[in-house]
Order: sequence, then structure tokens, then C-alpha cells
Amino acid sequence: MKEPPALPAGSTIPALARKAASLGGRLLVVGGWVRDQLRAEPSKDLDAEIFGLSPEAVDAFLEPFDSIGRVGLHFPVWRLRHQDLDIGYPRDGALDYEPTDPSTLDPAFRLAARHRDLTVNAIAWDPLSERLIDPWHGIADLEAGRLRAVDAATFGSDPLRGLRVARLAACLEAEVESGTRDLCSRLDLSGLPIERKTGELRRILLEPRKPSQALEFLERCHLLDVFAPLAALCGVPQDPLWHPEGDVFVHTAMVVDMAREIGAGLAAESAEILQWAALTHDLGKPSTTTQEGDRIRSIGHEREGARIARSWLEQLRVSHRITDAVEVLVVDHLAPTQFIQQGAGPRAYRRLARRLAAGAMTPVDLERVARADHLGRTTEDARAGRFEAGSRFLEAAAAAGVTQGALSDVVTARHLMNEGFVRGPMLGRALARARTLQDEGGQQDPEAIIETLLREFPIGREGRSSDDRRS
Repeated sequence: MKEPPALPAGSTIPALARKAASLGGRLLVVGGWVRDQLRAEPSKDLDAEIFGLSPEAVDAFLEPFDSIGRVGLHFPVWRLRHQDLDIGYPRDGALDYEPTDPSTLDPAFRLAARHRDLTVNAIAWDPLSERLIDPWHGIADLEAGRLRAVDAATFGSDPLRGLRVARLAACLEAEVESGTRDLCSRLDLSGLPIERKTGELRRILLEPRKPSQALEFLERCHLLDVFAPLAALCGVPQDPLWHPEGDVFVHTAMVVDMAREIGAGLAAESAEILQWAALTHDLGKPSTTTQEGDRIRSIGHEREGARIARSWLEQLRVSHRITDAVEVLVVDHLAPTQFIQQGAGPRAYRRLARRLAAGAMTPVDLERVARADHLGRTTEDARAGRFEAGSRFLEAAAAAGVTQGALSDVVTARHLMNEGFVRGPMLGRALARARTLQDEGGQQDPEAIIETLLREFPIGREGRSSDDRRS
């Protein structure tokens, strides 16, 4: 392991460290940044702790550095404007550092680091001496690919650590030491604010190369109940012909991994939508799965799953934009395969594009979900990375002109109001009918569509009879 490289250009850490030392304190860089630099991985988590000064002294010395002040009552944290930097006031140990005796810094940090979750997060870097401080042997654990709690007595102080350990185990592809696993199993996550649980689940989906490792850890530690719709997937059987990999939870974990791979090059929001859709695509199976002889079927699970997905994401306070997108993707996630099997024509693709547009999604977005679903299993096709139906689906969508979304309306409200329609329910019905004519017949001539509408909607137009409609 190498020591962390120099801090990013323009960082205020050196100036802060010098100022703290001039006042009799010491500032250390701690946590994820140190850990990730030791792994030669980029990190945005830049945190520091300050020793040897009172909170009031820290208030004063940070003011010239554009501090927004102290947040947190029991465990203060200072934040600087326009910088991704939090400066914490460590529990215990904060005033145990004696500037006249530098040897007290390491014991002070050791005492404070008792309250950290894992040894790999309990490594500090002193920017003045440019040395690492590792009182809990976190570097050795990092090298061994092992996650170990710093102190069993303090580990449970924040139950969110159960989710965090799951995420880090997946991100670092590390094994969780048995004692730490037992500590996680005893945590009660039920009282955590929903925003914190959602935040960790989101990071589980987006940060590890294989999110399944985190999900499987939660299941083994009996922590999956904090996400009840996911826990309900465990033990739900599937037809082994199509799902030889196992139950719905096993399949879902594999689909999420595949979606992570497929979405690697996408824009951030598109990748996140894909991950949530992969996670929720089969939430309807627990309530729709039946066994008929040797057959296991889940008829209607797409629509039921979309309903559950929407309700759950709303509870998690996921954004409306993502929730709307996930709902339309889940309800039609079987369409790419079904359309090819059924030989669907252009109008079916145009209607599908309209449904997807309700969540600002396109057939391309839907094919990614279907591809992850198809490859997230252990069938022969999945092992070979084949999803021929997906490629053919995209070709047919392109032929129907809807690869990038529903066709633009060729007849608008303004067109119809120019013909005498007035604002109201009939105008809405006429516009809906215009879209149907356009999608089902592929009609692109607004005049022809308007002629049909004028025949079908003879009422609701002001001051005109059927004889002077087009005069």
C-alpha cells in the first residue's frame, strides 16, 4: 500500500491544517478519502476531524474559510461553502491532543476512531507530517479484503451501518468478518428516517460493480425486511425452464447486476432509472405466482408489479420523474420479447411508445430493462449473452419510427380550435382520437385526420353547422 497522494489542486486542507496547528490543534483527513486513495481509487468523500480545540475555537478559526457554521447538536460538523468538505468534531479524544507533546495525537485519534464503523474507515492522514495513522489496523484489513467493526460496543450506535456495510462489501468486493456480520444481524433498522434508508439503497444500486453482493448480504443478515417489497421476493418460485437460477429474489439480484453493466455508459439519470426498474421489475410475482401441475406461472405480474413499484418508490420518496419512468418500464417490461413472439405490427409499437412517453421513456429504454431481465438468469441464452428478441424489437421500433419515442402529434389543439372546437372534454377526446388514428394507421397527414374527426365529432363546436365546418 502507498500513502495517499497529494491533495487535489486548490484544496484548503493544507491551509486549514496549518491554521489549526497554529492555534494548538491538529486537523486530520479521515474516512473514505483515505481508504480510497490507499486503493488508488477516486473518491469524493473528503472529510476531516479536528483535535485539541474547543467547538467555539473551531467556529472562530473556520470563519475566514467561508464556513456556513456548525450543524449537529451532539456531534458538531462544520461545512465550508463551495467545497465538498466536512470537518467533524470527534467523539472522545478531541481535547486529548497536547500540542506540546505530538505523541498524544495517535492515542487521541485511536480514542475518537472507536466510534467509527469499520477499521478500513478508521485510518487518518496527517497533512502536516504527511503520514498515516492506523490504530485499528485498517490497512491490513484493506489489503486482506476484509471488513471488520472497530468496536462492538459502539458499532450499533447508528443502525444504518448495516446497510453501509452491505454497500461497502459490494464496492470493495470484500468479505465481512463473522463477528461484524453478527453485529449487523442484531441491528434494528426500523426506526431509521426513510431518507437515510433510501439514500443507502440508491448507493447500493449505483456504486458497486455488482449490487447483488450487497442485496445478498442484507438477506443473509435478515436486514432485507427494511425493504419489504424486496424481502417478499425471497422464496417465491419460478418456472425452472425459464429461471433455472432460483427464486425471484435470486433472479432480481442477477438482473440488477446486469442492468449495472448495461447502464455503465449511460447518463447518470438514465442509469439510475434502469437500476430502479431492474430492482422492481418483478415485485408483482409474490401475489400473482401460481403452480398448475408442473407449471409455475405469474400471470399479470407486470401490471401488479408496476402498481407496487410506484407505491414503494413514493414511500421511499424517490423523485416523481424516476417513479413515473420506472412505472411505465415495469408494466411493459415483457413487451420486447412478446412483440417479437407475436409478430406485432407498427401500430403496436406506436401505441407502446405512447404508453412509455407517459414516463418520458422510449422503446430504447424499455429494451435495456428487458435485456437485463433476459440476461439476469442462468439460461443458455443468458450464459451466451444472447438477446435476439431485443435486437429485433429495436429494428421493428425503428421501422415504426418510434425508436426515440412516440411520434409527435400531427394534429394539435390549435388545429382543432381553428376548426371550431372549444376547450373542454370533447377537445380532449378529439385529440386522443387523433393520436389513435395517427398511431394505428400511421397517418401523418393532418388534413386527413381532421376530416375524420369532423365526421366523428359533430357536436361541441360553436356557431357552426355541419354545412359550413370547413368554409
